[in-house]
Amino acid sequence: MRCEVVAIGTELLLGIIVDSNSSWIGEQLALAGIDSLFQVKVGDNFGRIEGCIRQALERSDAVICCGGLGPTQDDITRDVIARVMGVEMKRDDAIAAKIRHMFEVRGRVMSVNNLRQADIPVGASPIAQMPGTAPGLVCPIGDKVIYAVPGVPREMKEMFTGTVLPDLRRRSGQSAVIRSRVLRSWGLSESGIDELLTDRMKELDTLGNPTIAFQASGIDGIKVRVVAKCDDEATAKTILDSEEKLIRGILGDAVFGIDEESMEFVILKRLRETNRTVAAAESITGGILSSRMSALDPEMQTFLGSTIGPDIGGPDHAASSPDKRAAAAAARVRKQYGASVGLAVVAARTDEGEPFGTVYSAVSTGDAEHTDRAVMPQDRSRVREYAVINLLSFARRVLK
Repeated sequence: MRCEVVAIGTELLLGIIVDSNSSWIGEQLALAGIDSLFQVKVGDNFGRIEGCIRQALERSDAVICCGGLGPTQDDITRDVIARVMGVEMKRDDAIAAKIRHMFEVRGRVMSVNNLRQADIPVGASPIAQMPGTAPGLVCPIGDKVIYAVPGVPREMKEMFTGTVLPDLRRRSGQSAVIRSRVLRSWGLSESGIDELLTDRMKELDTLGNPTIAFQASGIDGIKVRVVAKCDDEATAKTILDSEEKLIRGILGDAVFGIDEESMEFVILKRLRETNRTVAAAESITGGILSSRMSALDPEMQTFLGSTIGPDIGGPDHAASSPDKRAAAAAARVRKQYGASVGLAVVAARTDEGEPFGTVYSAVSTGDAEHTDRAVMPQDRSRVREYAVINLLSFARRVLK
């Protein structure tokens, strides 16, 4: 089974919107064992969209058209698909009623042009999932198929996982179970991880299952994705568990979590498990740390709060070295909020003989103040973001 993605929208070509949908769909297809050899972006032009879809059907078994299902005049994906299918458009009264109801429950008046979204090619089937006003479509063409999904990522993902992917699996006759696990690491470079795992990857090249791939993800560190293809869920889980244990043994403490576990998730989880709380003091990071922590602890029961400013260590330590300023700030904010743990991150000043991007992290536990020095990338925006992750990684090691 070969599947191609056609992303539709002039804004994608102009760089106004980044085409994250195609990359996400490509990842899901790969994990499902469905080949995806081409991805195309095309503007809102009837002839060019038609040409892209026809070309895609020549070389693939399935085509996923993403975008162009809205109510405006430039939303022409439905019309193009009808042309490719060689059929007329027909209004679906059930979809029209559903769109009208979405406006009514919000107390809004529906514009008449919204009913264009209820026009579907004859022979096409609406996708059951419809989180927005744009319905998705399953459009068979002989033994091939076109799927049309909205460009809004949330809506697209719900339709893809709910209808498109299961239908692709059914059409391909696929019975194998493909599962993956992502090990998230911080502190090692991509090349360093590659070197450490070289021998294991050579073994897996021979075995063929599971497979390992790396992904550099900026402030989220280096991700190591393990994919297992098996006959059943239990076998897949056993393989993933075994491979995770082996990789952790090789990479050691650099692995901080799996799948969607961010660094702040791991810190908060560890604190909750030991009935501890935390507060933070930020200068150069200007609230980035607080934003990330409070997003996962909105009631602020574990993350109690923060102070943000240039003199977070207090006036008595303003002239101290950066490591002492950081330690004083961590201790001060811990006492201020009555927290079990205090975190702080400060930047070295240019007159202190340190290179630009030098930051000092500190963790105060009440028993002691722990400090760490690191030099971040030479870019102020990245210095701020990387300083947060570096502090959390340091805190993870201290709190362990």
